[in-house]
Amino acid sequence: MTTNIETLSKSLLHAAKLAGANDADAMVVSGSALSIETLNGTLEHAERSEGIDLGLRVILGSKQACVSASDFRPETITEMAQRAVAMAREAPDDPSVGLASVDQLAQNWDVEALELCDPANEPSPKELENDALIAEDAAQCVKGVAQVQGSSAGYSSRDIHIAGSNGFDGGYRRTSRSVSCVAISGEGLGMERDYAGEGRVFQSDLPDAASIGRLAGERAAARFNSRRPPTGAYPVLFDERISSSLIGHIMSAINGAAIVRGASWLRDAMDTRILPAELSLTEDPLRVRISGSKPFDAEGLATQRRLIVDKGVLKTWTLDLASARRLGLNSTGNAAKGTSSPPTPSAGNLALTQGTASREDLIETMGTGLLVTSMIGATINPNTGDYSRGATGFWIQNGEITVPVNECTIAGNLHEMLRTLVPANDARAHLSRTVPSLLVEGLTIAGV
Repeated sequence: MTTNIETLSKSLLHAAKLAGANDADAMVVSGSALSIETLNGTLEHAERSEGIDLGLRVILGSKQACVSASDFRPETITEMAQRAVAMAREAPDDPSVGLASVDQLAQNWDVEALELCDPANEPSPKELENDALIAEDAAQCVKGVAQVQGSSAGYSSRDIHIAGSNGFDGGYRRTSRSVSCVAISGEGLGMERDYAGEGRVFQSDLPDAASIGRLAGERAAARFNSRRPPTGAYPVLFDERISSSLIGHIMSAINGAAIVRGASWLRDAMDTRILPAELSLTEDPLRVRISGSKPFDAEGLATQRRLIVDKGVLKTWTLDLASARRLGLNSTGNAAKGTSSPPTPSAGNLALTQGTASREDLIETMGTGLLVTSMIGATINPNTGDYSRGATGFWIQNGEITVPVNECTIAGNLHEMLRTLVPANDARAHLSRTVPSLLVEGLTIAGV
């Protein structure tokens, strides 16, 4: 798109000042996306989108309001500012509202060093269609695959610019390229499906489409003739594909917004052990060519590597400016926002300490239990950490995978679950959240 989003952000700030705002920040996002889906060897769906979104937050004393639009005409920008100021006048007082001070703002960041944007040309629709067709064909060729539910390939590019009346002014561009496939084994009520998908910032880093489709087919074929597992207390191994969900529960519980509300099962856990002593959890928003990387947060603060759990002990919350002020702390540079909402705390790239054993080693040592490869739904009590989720996967008997299983529920409490984690060594380095397969002792499985 040819529109200068830096100029638009400054126009929004100027309009906010003229409308009577004490302070303001603006976010402008301009982007395009192209996706192709195939089915039965032919083009099923093609979609291209291009657009620009403008967001404005105005501050009047301790009041704030946010407005957004997808129209960047000067009269629209003026109207946005006037409406935002009118809304802010009616908003409740909130002493945590406010922009970052000048001394808090990021300085001298290096966007190019993060390699968030692929300089290669945008792929043509035909190139994406070929990838989707190749993946679909590879899945269909796997013995045991009854059909391919669909295959897709996509590309997106976004330019993001943030500016504030406190003097912050910065932006960056990011790209994404992906291929995915869903395959089905069995027929009728006995149908089972599984998938494979890969996404990268740089197109040259993406695995070939055939390998992605083949993996989807192999996973689906392995699920043929699934049955319900026995009921009881057994060890559960969370496959690397879904193990990051366990770490996600930690991140939700240490989010500053949850801590401020007191709605967190970790609200009293600071400086206490929540993981085994040999495990640490870090966030690093400055990893190269990773989708969750960024040079600064949504409030203009510098992002930096931080140790969240140090040798099993919780060391920090995830904070933006507002939650930090309410807790009497400093922001951790974790503000995130869209164009229509104020900042909220959010973490990006995470890494959990890997173990020395392979996933196969853990399967062998767990004896009898459940290997979970996918989960459905979730009931997590945010105050107590009580955990219950639907699961599918494979039953382990005498240290070996025996049969695929489905229609079961796993339950426990996150306090106890997380303190018994045993990690494998299979985390994939290209992911934003690098978490290996995780073995948990003694969960309750509800099957037959």
